[in-house]
Amino acid sequence: MKVNFTPEIAERLGRAFVVWLQTYFSGKNKLRISVGRDPRLSGPELLESLIKGLCAEGADVVNFGLASTPAMFMSTQIGENPVDAAVMVTGSHSAGHKNGLKLFTSTGGLDKADISEILDIAKGNLKTGGRSGNVAYYDFMAVYAQHLADGIRKGVNHPDHYETPLEDLKIVVDAGNGSGGFFATDVLEQLGADISASQFLEADGRFPNHFPNPEDTNAMNSLISKVKESEADLGIIFDMDVDRAALVDYTGRPINKNSLIALASAVVLQKSPGSTIVTDSITSDGLSWFIQDKLGGKHHRYQRGYKNVINEAVRLNGIGQESCLAIETSGHAAFRENFFLDDGAYLATRMIITLAKMRLKGND
Repeated sequence: MKVNFTPEIAERLGRAFVVWLQTYFSGKNKLRISVGRDPRLSGPELLESLIKGLCAEGADVVNFGLASTPAMFMSTQIGENPVDAAVMVTGSHSAGHKNGLKLFTSTGGLDKADISEILDIAKGNLKTGGRSGNVAYYDFMAVYAQHLADGIRKGVNHPDHYETPLEDLKIVVDAGNGSGGFFATDVLEQLGADISASQFLEADGRFPNHFPNPEDTNAMNSLISKVKESEADLGIIFDMDVDRAALVDYTGRPINKNSLIALASAVVLQKSPGSTIVTDSITSDGLSWFIQDKLGGKHHRYQRGYKNVINEAVRLNGIGQESCLAIETSGHAAFRENFFLDDGAYLATRMIITLAKMRLKGND
């Protein structure tokens, strides 16, 4: 099979992204851009070429190494010195031998029109010369993990052990050897959760156990078996770059697709009654009944594609129709309170907060 995303192309796209950003920021000539990658075997080489291209056009680069896609966007929002833009080297849900780029500014992921402009720039005559950017290395995943942990602490607000609000919970995380293992070790374990039954946390681009994908039957069955076997309270499975997630309850019942949308909607509508839940078009009529008649919200179906769903929720808010959640049956879930970022780890934190608070009230 011919490889069409080569290191040379990654370098050229990096250069084109900087040129595009200079126009986006009205001529700003000193850009800081964060970069990261998922565990795919082609990732390190492509990342180095990308960095070479970014630096060639004068951008300073902050290299995060192994990262998650949502963390890359969050690097434009949080931390001591947020960056101007971010690039994630990931093939997302595609097969392990494929790879690509996800591009972000502080307003979110780029749309198709933006990508087309960058591709046109890459096809043109990119001049060399001028200032060459510098490269720094930074463990931003630790910052991002702390951000998630602090959110759980605040959300649960445990009266007896605020710092470790998950002491009574056993949670299985299945990272599928993708980028999501940090959520077990750097978030849940720090909060007191028992993560001993978690599996495939080590990043491994060969994916020797199962491919990290909440929509994959083998992957879900593996998590279901582990939750039952370990008598866990909850199971969480992430996709490769952690922008999607699915859950398994203590009985081994999968909470994904329509059932995950229903659960997330219930959490959102408890806080924001009457809000509009934007989903893709293939959700069930039963889900519509649950959101509208049972929960008192509004269900707005829209065209498939997680970016389409997110953009529609943003549009509705812009015309005065409150929408606090955009979620697709694939597991992409974006909360308004979280910059409408589709973040599987953030979705998991919201569900864990709900579970922990139910435990506090004496409900299982």
